[in-house]
Amino acid sequence: MNEERRIEVEEVDAVAAPPRARVEDARETFERKRDYLDGFLSQKPTDVPNGEPGGATYDAIIDALKDIYDPEIPVNIYDLGLIYNVEVTDAGHAVVTMTLTTPHCPVAESMPAEVELRVGAVPGVGHAEVNLVWDPPWDPAKMSDEARLELGML
Repeated sequence: MNEERRIEVEEVDAVAAPPRARVEDARETFERKRDYLDGFLSQKPTDVPNGEPGGATYDAIIDALKDIYDPEIPVNIYDLGLIYNVEVTDAGHAVVTMTLTTPHCPVAESMPAEVELRVGAVPGVGHAEVNLVWDPPWDPAKMSDEARLELGML
């Protein structure tokens, strides 16, 4: 039962190269499918209340906070992670909960007043209130990636 198998070998001088793929050929046979995420990702939320994230008043407050810079660190207080919460009522009452980098910060008295002034100047805000808290304490982990990049921490 021991059959002997033989492999036939054929020697050749050259082999013809297979045809090369061309971009023009691919365009003719394949057309790009519609990217369904394009419209979804560029779409803005509809019917968002002004005081909610994505709402006009809320976003204007965040933009105003991004215009305030810590005098010792060249980063705005929002990206620095000093703003813990922003609440806006339908009546235009804005409450900002924030902290400072340290309780002994030289701007401990003036920074909350500046935040209150800037937030109160946003159109749609009738009254602004700032709550300065120390718990939880600020730490560098609260900074945005943009702030870390600016400070060379990334």
